Amino acid sequence: MCTHCPPEADPDAAPRPGAARDFVSSRSISGVMRFPARRGSGPPPALSVLVADDDVVSARVLEATLKQWGHDVVVARDGLAAWDVLQSDDPPKLALIDWMMPGLEGPEVCRRARALGRAVPSYLILLTAKVESDDVVAGLDSGADDYVTKPFDRQELRSRLRVGERVVGLQQAMADRVNELEIALSQVKQLSGLLPICSYCKKVRDDKNYWQRVETYIAAHTHARFSHGICPDCWKDVIEPDLAQHGIEG
Repeated sequence: MCTHCPPEADPDAAPRPGAARDFVSSRSISGVMRFPARRGSGPPPALSVLVADDDVVSARVLEATLKQWGHDVVVARDGLAAWDVLQSDDPPKLALIDWMMPGLEGPEVCRRARALGRAVPSYLILLTAKVESDDVVAGLDSGADDYVTKPFDRQELRSRLRVGERVVGLQQAMADRVNELEIALSQVKQLSGLLPICSYCKKVRDDKNYWQRVETYIAAHTHARFSHGICPDCWKDVIEPDLAQHGIEG
């Protein structure tokens, strides 16, 4: 071992204070994306994870591993229990779902969860011993976002979870932005269509057949507000003759 080279970093070790955190492991096919170190703020908190596995030993190993990485873990022992968790009001944003389970198999759980059509769906990772390409395609077609083969490799699992964290974060940001735009749009008022206006007094007729002054109608249907003045033509044609009639110089 070279004495001048720094030791290889432990992929499971907690990040050093102030150091940038790998969001996707350097060994992942997705590459590396880092959170820049920011004064007064640490890395994003780990998301909660659903572990759905009927094998007690496998579920306990996954639970212990995920808790070591800082995740809150919810364990389901069969497919029906997993489905109950995923359709709840606030489900975990990441889910590790075993393919073969009693009640509902993993692909069916994924299919039902995807059919919920939520703005920020849970990121679903199938756990499977199936390695044939047809099986992988079938699992992904059911609605799973990714898959991990059993027995799982810790580094691979952590990398795939970080990919899931990034996807969920992007979906949440997009959902928040859409919500902001919908709120802004609901507050926008606009005029459109044909407006009936009197040829003489210039009042506008509203939908209830009431006649209103133009500025009253526009203020009620838009965010425009009016300040009143006198244009040069009206000053010359109306105000000056009226002042002259009363012996007042304009």
